[in-house]
Order: sequence, then structure tokens, then C-alpha cells
Amino acid sequence: MADFARRQAARTVPLPGGFAAYDDTFAESRANNQVVIDGDVDPEALPALADEALGHLSHRLVSVLDDETARACAAPLVSAGYTHSTYLVMLHTGPVPARAAAHEVGLDALRGPLTTRWRGILPDVDDEVVRQLVDRREARLRGADDVRFIGSRAEDGEVASWADLYLDPAAGTAQIEDLMTAEAHFRRGHADAVLATALHLAGEAGCGTRFLTADAADWPRRWYERRGFRVIGHSHAFERE
Repeated sequence: MADFARRQAARTVPLPGGFAAYDDTFAESRANNQVVIDGDVDPEALPALADEALGHLSHRLVSVLDDETARACAAPLVSAGYTHSTYLVMLHTGPVPARAAAHEVGLDALRGPLTTRWRGILPDVDDEVVRQLVDRREARLRGADDVRFIGSRAEDGEVASWADLYLDPAAGTAQIEDLMTAEAHFRRGHADAVLATALHLAGEAGCGTRFLTADAADWPRRWYERRGFRVIGHSHAFERE
């Protein structure tokens, strides 16, 4: 996860315990402009460290990948006004499913559905923020050796559900991220098709370690558990306006 953040960034700056990742093209995207802590850090010094690294932005995002480190950093960051979210690292331990009715799609095919979905999620943000949240997928193509966007199409040909698939065959690792479904196509099996196809392609590429992250407080974690994923660890995000 740290390697992906480094590789997709336009530039990085080393920091005690980690690094800052930046991409001015997508300045409104927190995932593209954040502090990542993947080593030892002084918890009390972290709020000031983040302010210095991200002070030119309208937001703060600090991702702490180690569970024990994050728990030590939680009190200083929350005291500094951050909200704390916990994410589950979930490993696929079930059998690799057969390929379903989903396929690799291009960014152009995703722009319309993504724009509509983001407008539903963030109704109060302006058009430029939505544009950046859609187009930031361009930067993800740098994040891993093999990056694919997997989509399941509705009968009219529009992409109804989609996800990112990041493959590192040399390490035998695959990550599935950002699985979303257009509201108009909920409960029609499209997300299942995307997930099954992504898992199948990961297995086909020789990736025996297949994982994703899920919000610990949200319902999709149970959906993933029913599809052969189990929790093996935690990562943490701290955010502030």
C-alpha cells in the first residue's frame, strides 16, 4: 500500500516515519495528497509534521499503515481536530471464482458513471472537485506493475459497477480497490460480477495473495466476508478540513 502511494504520486517528500505524496493535478483529492506513515514516528510530533507537509492544501489526510503505530498516534491527532477511521485489510481465502460477466474497461467508459456516483455521494462540492475525483484514476495507472479497471455493463451498455485491480505478479500480490455500483443498478449482481472477475484475473496472473481494504464501520465488510474474505490486519486514516 505504501509502494502504491509512492508510485502513483507525482512527487514524494521523505518525512520522519514515512513520506508525503503529492499530485498538484488532483489537489482536491485527499488520496493523492497525503502523509503516509509506514515506519516509526513520534506520535506527539505527527500533527505538526502533517501541518507542515500539507499546509498548502485545504485538507489533511494522514494514513498510518501499522495498527499499533496508529493507535499510539490517535490521541494526539484527534486532539488536533482529526477524525479517525479504521480500515480492515481483508485477505481472500476462498476458492478463486470463475470469471463472471465483467471485463476490463477504459477510463472513458467510467467517466459518466463515476461522475454521477460522486455527485450523489458529495452533492455539495463543485464541478472541479468531482472532475478531479473522476480523473484521478489516470494517476493510479502508475501505482502498480499492472493496473486494470474492471466493469460490469448494464443492458444499455453503460458500466453499472466497477473496481480497480492492482497486480504485482512478481510478488504474487493483487489488490482490489474502490468497488462501486451506480445507484440505478443496485442489487442486480453487477458488483458480484466485478469482484469475481477481478479475483479470477488475479489468480490467472499468479497472485496467490489477493486482498482489499474495507471500512471497519460500514456494511460492505460483511458482504466481503460472505465472498471468502477475512480480516488479517488494520490500517488507519486521520482526516481534517
